[in-house]
Amino acid sequence: MRTKEETKVLREQAIELRLAGRSLREIKEILGPMSNTTLHDALKGTPPPDWTRRPNAKDDVRAQARELRARGLAYHEIAARLGVSKSSVSLWVRDLPVPERLTYEQCRKRAAEGVQRYWEAERAIRSEQRAAERASATAEIGDLTDREILIAGALAYWCEGSKTKTYRRSSDRVIFMNSDSGLIRFFLKFLTTAGVAPEDMVFRVCIHETADVEAAQRYWLAITGADPSQFRSPTLKRHITKTVRQNVGDTYFGCLRVEVRQSGTLYRKIEAWASAAMSAA
Repeated sequence: MRTKEETKVLREQAIELRLAGRSLREIKEILGPMSNTTLHDALKGTPPPDWTRRPNAKDDVRAQARELRARGLAYHEIAARLGVSKSSVSLWVRDLPVPERLTYEQCRKRAAEGVQRYWEAERAIRSEQRAAERASATAEIGDLTDREILIAGALAYWCEGSKTKTYRRSSDRVIFMNSDSGLIRFFLKFLTTAGVAPEDMVFRVCIHETADVEAAQRYWLAITGADPSQFRSPTLKRHITKTVRQNVGDTYFGCLRVEVRQSGTLYRKIEAWASAAMSAA
């Protein structure tokens, strides 16, 4: 039976050896025979050496959780960000002090930062998804036959072109106007497929008076590949100061009006093509 003084000395020696990295077996061999209970009582409160700790797969996640908790995040925020349960977060950070409550402004700032982080990652994912969908849809169309060009062109004209009204029968002319350069290119391809000669096409730029008219003229001239003599004087739309326009800047080139000379017969063909395509549905 050891005295209190002997027990105190034993404890000090055991702790010193343990902190030096000795194993329990080595401590017993150095200090002499003793029971496991006696040794454990002597080492009570002394952390084991690092080499005795088994690596944990979630050690890095635990470290991140503690860092986030130190920054003031709540349990559910840490769990959502790291993809772990709230109970795990509670176990890892329960020895840390409870962070102070955030002010209303701080909460709003954190929420805004969270939204920004989400969309920084989400935008790239959605952009790739949209690109894949567009590529798949493009492959479905492939090359168009002349018949398909006539059908699509007639329907496009029936949506965007000038049409005869029951109260105005004198407008059997092919007049098409749009601001989309891709649609203009397709409509010119449609006219060529329908047998219209390039010199029978007349163009006119329609644009707001506050825009760069000369730049718009050059833009549409390049899109159409037409001779400058085929372009008529631009039609300028008066600027209304009370109207808030969104079509401004260097990418605004107005609309292009395409008219075909002596196009009464072509107009009636387009009317028939469009009607046949729609009735097929």
